[in-house]
Amino acid sequence: MKSILVTGATGFLGKHLVEQLRQGAEDARVRILSRGPAPWPSGESLEVVRGDVLSRADAGRACEGIEEVFHLAGIVARDPREASLLYRTHIEGTRNILEAARAEGVRKIVVVSSSGTVAVRREPVASDETAGYTTEIVAEWPYYLSKIFQEKLALDYAAEGLPVVVVNPSLLLGPGDERLSSTGDIALFLRGQILAIPQGGLNFLDARDGAAGLIAAMRAGRSGERYLLGGPNWTFRKHIESVAEISGRRVPRLQPSLSVALQSARLLRRLYRMAGKSFDLDEASIKMSALFWYVDSSKARRELGFTARDPMETLRETVEDLRRRI
Repeated sequence: MKSILVTGATGFLGKHLVEQLRQGAEDARVRILSRGPAPWPSGESLEVVRGDVLSRADAGRACEGIEEVFHLAGIVARDPREASLLYRTHIEGTRNILEAARAEGVRKIVVVSSSGTVAVRREPVASDETAGYTTEIVAEWPYYLSKIFQEKLALDYAAEGLPVVVVNPSLLLGPGDERLSSTGDIALFLRGQILAIPQGGLNFLDARDGAAGLIAAMRAGRSGERYLLGGPNWTFRKHIESVAEISGRRVPRLQPSLSVALQSARLLRRLYRMAGKSFDLDEASIKMSALFWYVDSSKARRELGFTARDPMETLRETVEDLRRRI
């Protein structure tokens, strides 16, 4: 029976990955490293190990006897005040897992990064794996900078002979995002707090297709390579109009410049505060929405057999799931 370790198993993507591994045809035992309670009980096919990737001892214990590692553990945050935690988790946590995997002679490791490390532009151009890091564009957002450094670290280990593959999913949507870590902007739209259409564009991916892509990368991905996983490249106008069509919400009429959008959000934040309410659309999200996060997934389709489902199916199930949660 093959032994598989999953870190970050209780997150949005991690839960879908664990479910697909448990339901797959492979004869495998899944171990998860979790800081808190896990949604699955330990049993014959699944083992829960309590611990933190920031602990070398916990990482070493989690990797004992493991053949394959899916390293998803991470923090999703847009607040610059979270920078220290982001850097420690994405860099030191990854180093701890890779060192433990090397010590145990693990057969292969898939490290999950973000498409935003390479696939974001000021113009509507889709990026593939040959694109350079977007350090200049994402410099003010510690999440993406920490992911860039995480990738560089993982690929350095691959260059030294450790069998590491990096996978870069785009924005994850679909059902099951209990923390609203990826679907939060759609939740804001459903709450009536998206009052204008941003200038940029996005790529999104069903989290279930993302999980299948990780499994394909473990099976067929080449060590030292990066694989972008994405769905459609849509303007924010098309995205919002599609969510509005599904949800019955009104499409905003305005499409202001970035400076006007930022000034308007600051005013609304003050007005909401005076009324004892919260206006949750933050400045980082507004700035990000003025960019184009377009992805070219040709390499993953060609080498991994990756496919993405109908985006309207993903949006329908995202809206249905959020309406049960918010």
